[in-house]
Amino acid sequence: MPLLQQLQEGYSNGERLLAVLIDPDKINAQTLSLTLANATRAKANIVMVGGSLVDGDTDAAVRLVKEQTHIPVVLFPGNAMHFASSADAIFLLSLISGRNPDFLIGNHVHVAGALKRSGIEVIPVGYMLIDGGVATSVQYMSNTMPIPSAKIDIAVATALAGEQLGLKAIYLEAGSGAANPVPHELIAAVCRNVTIPVIVGGGIRSAKQLQAAYQAGATMVVVGNALEKNPELLLEFGAR
Repeated sequence: MPLLQQLQEGYSNGERLLAVLIDPDKINAQTLSLTLANATRAKANIVMVGGSLVDGDTDAAVRLVKEQTHIPVVLFPGNAMHFASSADAIFLLSLISGRNPDFLIGNHVHVAGALKRSGIEVIPVGYMLIDGGVATSVQYMSNTMPIPSAKIDIAVATALAGEQLGLKAIYLEAGSGAANPVPHELIAAVCRNVTIPVIVGGGIRSAKQLQAAYQAGATMVVVGNALEKNPELLLEFGAR
């Protein structure tokens, strides 16, 4: 099943989808194997590969992941250099919470031809950076300010604009290593106002935080940074 269809059906049916994020720069063979084994046991729906600053070989990382799991692999690119045709799909992110043209359309132009030739599934996603309590890599690398977590009206208007522009999902991101995840009140407000899947990531370190995101209406929750220290967390996340 195409990933976009899976997301849309998950949204329509109220399913709780789970994504595992792998940073190519932080791959450790032993930890990766354990993480992917646990992802399979937790019935994760996708494995995302990418990050804000990727110095390693994205294509090699994707192939390594695909060697060890049958879970679909989705690119989560920080910029146009992070493309790999070996992936199953790509979240083509437009940073709609910021005003940096490189992350709204610039990088997309650079990779458009390669994407078309590759034939992988392209899913246009409205990417919204929400203040997670600390400055994050994506904030620095994109040269954009996050939406303050208390400014729910701004978050809702931004998500609505993304949907009205034709984007197929909204990604609410507190950032890797965020002190706080996206507040459930903000998630709930966005979910009430858009009619497309909402993906939530950043700062999720416990099953309680995971459940809070789902209960607020998230269709998919992404976990990554916390698994680098404790891959066994995925087994707790599997009971969703």
